[in-house]
Amino acid sequence: MSRKLPGPVANKDLNDLSSPLRLLQTRRSALAKFMREPGPTGAQVDQLLEMAVRVPDHGKMAPWRFIVFSGTARAKMGDVLAGRWQQLHPEHGKETIDQQRKMFLQAPVVIGVVSSITDTRKIPAIEQELSAGALCQNLLLAATTMGFGCQWITGWFAYDRDVVGKMGLEAHENIAGFIYIGTASEELTDRPRPDHKSLTTHWKG
Repeated sequence: MSRKLPGPVANKDLNDLSSPLRLLQTRRSALAKFMREPGPTGAQVDQLLEMAVRVPDHGKMAPWRFIVFSGTARAKMGDVLAGRWQQLHPEHGKETIDQQRKMFLQAPVVIGVVSSITDTRKIPAIEQELSAGALCQNLLLAATTMGFGCQWITGWFAYDRDVVGKMGLEAHENIAGFIYIGTASEELTDRPRPDHKSLTTHWKG
C-alpha cells in the first residue's frame, strides 16, 4: 500500500551548509523552472565533475560519462526537442512545442549523466547503473555545496532514442539524468519525508 505524504512547506533552513551532516539532513532540490543566472563557470563545472566521479564503482569500470549543455548549446538542443516533439505529437499546438524548445533554457547549465553499460559477467549491469545514479547524487551535493540550486530530471526525451542519439549516445548507453544547475530565484519548500523507521527491518536470523 502506498503512503501519501502531505504537500510542500516553506523552510528557510534547507541546504544548511554549516556542516556535512547538516547538509545531508537538509538537502533539497530547487525547481529548474525557478532557476536563473548565474550558473557555474567553466572552472566550477570542472570542479563539479571532478567531485562527481568519486563514487562507488565496482571493478573500477567508470561506466558513465557527462554531456554538458551551456550557452547557445541549450537552445540548439531545445530545437532538437521541439522538432522531435512535433514529429511525435503533430496534433499539439505551438505553445506545447515552445515548451519543449525552452526545456534546456530553464537553467544556465545542464549536465547530462550517461550510463555506459559494459556487458561483463563479473560486474552486473545493475551495479553499473547504480554507480551512475550515485554520480547524479554527487553532482547534486557538490552543486549545492557551491551555493547553487540544482535538480535531477529525466523527462520523455531521456528515453527517446532519436533525441539521445543526437546527443551522441550509443546503443548501449542510457541517460541516468539531467542535472539542472543555476541560482534559485524562489524560496525552497520542503516536502515531508518518509519515516525511515517504517521502512527498516533488523534481521535477526
